[in-house]
Amino acid sequence: MEALRVIEKVSSRIAPGRVPSFIEAHVIKALEAISVGKSVGRKKLSEIVGLGEGATRTLVRHLRNEGLIEVSKYGIVLSKFGEKFFSNLRSRISEEIEVPQSPLTVGSFNVAILIRNAAGLVKNGVEQRDAAIKAGALGATTLVFSHNKLAMPGVSDDIFQKIQPIRDVLISRLKPSENDVIIIGSANEKQAAEFGAKRAAFELLKSVMSNVI
Repeated sequence: MEALRVIEKVSSRIAPGRVPSFIEAHVIKALEAISVGKSVGRKKLSEIVGLGEGATRTLVRHLRNEGLIEVSKYGIVLSKFGEKFFSNLRSRISEEIEVPQSPLTVGSFNVAILIRNAAGLVKNGVEQRDAAIKAGALGATTLVFSHNKLAMPGVSDDIFQKIQPIRDVLISRLKPSENDVIIIGSANEKQAAEFGAKRAAFELLKSVMSNVI
């Protein structure tokens, strides 16, 4: 998936510049904010992605270098290429939803993301947890949808037996299909939970690509 390589490039150093203070999750969040429709200014984008103005300027420059955005005095919008790029990305990774705290999670705030057709790359969920922690979250819970059931890798028991409403929220709002994966990022702040889920989802998709290659 070429989109993943582009996102990695955007979040990397442009020699001989400094290493950016943002990660892939910031790039995805920025693209989501810009894709809403109307143009967005740098100050507003800075607030949305949780970066300082200097880091946001660097992020915007990297996005423009890849042809993903257009910048004018009216603000920032996706380019035609950026629209196709974002549509391609969204075909694999869903918008995030907030879910209630439960025995499945470890933080006050919990954000879930669906990754399509990625179940085959999930081992025991440790990789997703570690990726989320690197993004500032407390951890992540990985769930696989198979045979019309949501389950935790390696766990045969019904983990939703006493928390059926959580399952209902995940199924009704994310609408998983066979072999889809849901990752719930957990933290004590909403943005950290969201970025944890996004980082874990991105790393899982990278595994999909490396497996194909």
